[in-house]
Amino acid sequence: MNQHSTQHRSDKDETSLRVTPGAWIALLAVLLVFSGLFFNVKGMPWLGAFDFTTLGGAFGTLKTGASETFIGSGGIGAKAGFLFALSLIPTVMLALGLLEIFTHYGAIRAAHKLLTPLLKPLLGLPGYTGLALITDLQSTDAGAALSKELYDSKRITRKHVVIMGAWQYSGAGLINNYFAIGSALFASLTTPLIVPLLLMFVLKFVGAGIVRVVLHTVYKKDFIHE
Repeated sequence: MNQHSTQHRSDKDETSLRVTPGAWIALLAVLLVFSGLFFNVKGMPWLGAFDFTTLGGAFGTLKTGASETFIGSGGIGAKAGFLFALSLIPTVMLALGLLEIFTHYGAIRAAHKLLTPLLKPLLGLPGYTGLALITDLQSTDAGAALSKELYDSKRITRKHVVIMGAWQYSGAGLINNYFAIGSALFASLTTPLIVPLLLMFVLKFVGAGIVRVVLHTVYKKDFIHE
């Protein structure tokens, strides 16, 4: 009886981890939504309807002052911090809601199978963390929220969280910040715009790799039970 139950459980687990064509489609969809590729596409602005940043939107300005938003101007202290945090809630909720939908259709399973051969040797991370890392390229808050979701569901360990944090903290929100804030320097660049972007992307892996080495050497005892 026990042997039969074990076999049945094993078959059930194998079925639940099977990657179907629909799972690959769901993974492709979530990658496109969070990648930023559809943001401000020349000649095809309608693609923005499928971009996470566009879906997240932006707050407008108050009628009493064109330079002021709902959080006011010149605010400091805990009140200003609270209002800023409040403005992040819609974006994080949207990211988590989208993740739940794509997870239902198997995007996590497909990401695990596709990205494990890349992330495992480079950073020691399971493949399904790839969604959180990709999301961080466009939204630091959503990337952090997805990382927490993976940790709370016990899919990753504390060591994984530290490595992911190092990857995300270096060049956080890379695509958004590069094209929004860094655009002021584009006129001074003597190289193609893609070169600095690729360099920062590669260095994210370098930084996370260094952190991984440190965790396995200097701080090895702190994670001895994982």
